[in-house]
Amino acid sequence: MNDKIEIPLSKSKIIVLLAGSLIFVSIGILFIYRPDSFTTSVFNRPQYILVAGIFSALIFGLCGLFLGRKLFDSKVGLTVDHHGITDNSSGTSIGLIEWEDIQGIEVLQVASTKFVLLVTDQPEKYIARAPSGLAKRAMKANYQMYGSPICISSNALKIRFAELQSLLVDEFQKRLQN
Repeated sequence: MNDKIEIPLSKSKIIVLLAGSLIFVSIGILFIYRPDSFTTSVFNRPQYILVAGIFSALIFGLCGLFLGRKLFDSKVGLTVDHHGITDNSSGTSIGLIEWEDIQGIEVLQVASTKFVLLVTDQPEKYIARAPSGLAKRAMKANYQMYGSPICISSNALKIRFAELQSLLVDEFQKRLQN
């Protein structure tokens, strides 16, 4: 295994994601203040539009807050070394995931976003290290739906998904051979 592989956060990807979240927050606010203007034959009640606006503003507002923090984060996004994988790339990042706790690596796709799923035999250990209650709930949901609480995306990293997947699988395979 290489001594240490560091993948920085991609400020340009974060800016694009932040702009997208701000657009959805703006649309949500419009839905909240003018629900009558957005009714359609399918969503013919302003209450539906209002609820969609509240969810949009809240969810994408939280995403925007996280992305705003990541934009000024000087830490490395992802580090792979002899200890394991240290993740600092998302709102559910929990730091070091030790090699001995990783049982397998899988690819997960949700909508158009791909994730590297790190299968662990210590899910509760990593859920307990979640940085917030919201992150803890997200990690528990990941565990229930996908079998592991640890998902890594290339969305905020200076690396393409295929390269990230290949890197992590190769390093995991090297670890298994030692």
